[in-house]
Amino acid sequence: MQEGTEISPGHPVETWRGDVYAANCPTRLLLDRIADKWTVLLLTTLADGPMRFNALKRRVEGVSQKMLSQTLRQMERDGLAVRTVEATVPVSVTYAVSPLGLTLVQAIQPMIDWAETRMPEVELAQQVYDRRST
Repeated sequence: MQEGTEISPGHPVETWRGDVYAANCPTRLLLDRIADKWTVLLLTTLADGPMRFNALKRRVEGVSQKMLSQTLRQMERDGLAVRTVEATVPVSVTYAVSPLGLTLVQAIQPMIDWAETRMPEVELAQQVYDRRST
C-alpha cells in the first residue's frame, strides 16, 4: 500500500493508493465486488435515474430477488448507491447511483460498449479455439 499527499487548489489532501496484486490489500476485495456482473448491471441501470426495487428487478433480467437485495445492500455500503425510504403507505424505497458510483459508471461504460460491439469477434475466436481443441 502506498501513501502520499496530493495537492489540490489551496488544500493538501491525503491520498491512498492500494495494490491489487497484494494478497491482503482491501482494494482486491473492492475490485472483486465492482467486477461482479450484478453490480455492473445495477450501477449502470441506476445511472439512468433512480429506480424502485421491483423496477430494477424487471430491468435486469435474471437477477433473483435475494441477489438483487444483497447487491444493492453492498453497493450502498460501498458508497456506490443511495437508498431513500419514503414514508408512504406502503413504504416506498428508491435506489440511486451516488456521486462516487457515477465515477465508477464512467470507468465501466467503455467496457460495456466494448463487450456489446465485440461479441462477434469473441465468438469467432471461440469457434477457432474449439476447432483446434477437438
